[in-house]
Amino acid sequence: MRLNHSILLIIPALIWGSTWLVIKFQLGVVDPMMSVGYRFFLAGFLLLGYCRLRNIPLSFTVKEHAFIAIQGLLFSTSYWLVYISEIYLTSGLVAVGFSTLIFFNIFLAAIFLEQSVSSLVVLGALFGLMGTAIIYKPELNALSFSDDSFKGLVYCFLGVLFASSGNVMSAFNQQRKLPVIQTNAFGMFYGAIYMLILGIISGKSFVFDVSFSYVVSLFYLTIFGSIIAFTSYLTLIGRVGAGKGAYAILSVPVVAIFLSVFFEEYAFTWYSVTGISLIIGGNMMALKK
Repeated sequence: MRLNHSILLIIPALIWGSTWLVIKFQLGVVDPMMSVGYRFFLAGFLLLGYCRLRNIPLSFTVKEHAFIAIQGLLFSTSYWLVYISEIYLTSGLVAVGFSTLIFFNIFLAAIFLEQSVSSLVVLGALFGLMGTAIIYKPELNALSFSDDSFKGLVYCFLGVLFASSGNVMSAFNQQRKLPVIQTNAFGMFYGAIYMLILGIISGKSFVFDVSFSYVVSLFYLTIFGSIIAFTSYLTLIGRVGAGKGAYAILSVPVVAIFLSVFFEEYAFTWYSVTGISLIIGGNMMALKK
């Protein structure tokens, strides 16, 4: 069944709005790098199994596997950086910072995929960045280079950069007629291998948390966050481009902020309200056409 663009946009927006909070349950016993490895391995395993059951072709050339592996490495690195940023920041703030992905997508797509950039896009990007700065104003006023929240910001925006690069790489792969489900399956698998090997080399403990909260959150992030939402989002990017596809990110901060209020005691301020309004307004302006 071919889903329309609206459904493909709504699915990742709603699911990813909750995953920022669920990621918190992954932090603690297991190092973030290993948790991302477990998540991607499980997602890749389930997707490859699905392809086998449905007799979906899994044959690609070595060159195509290389392109798929790059996509997987970019996304796994992004998720690892996001996990680390949530050690220092609330999930809602990380989600708001991640909403700038839309602008990274537009500009990187212009550079690498030769898509045009209008003046409205530039103006919208400025509004979005201004909104993010306003939301973080209390934290920014108290920041020092040794401050933990500053570390969280750095990890967050590095995560955005890698995620955007992965988005553009996915669009590039789809331009080369590589199917989304199979590339997502192999990409997740390659990303998992990369994370786990990197974790072992860097001395991370190869442990697993058998607690209810860790196991349930791992399966939720794998099935909903990585398989369902990711496949919908990458399909959308393939159809409408990396810039327009990132419109799905618009409502994610709003969903995440409200969940953060209930579960993390995040308090709304005029800064957060004004900042969210500017980010949404900037995104709508950038994607008006």
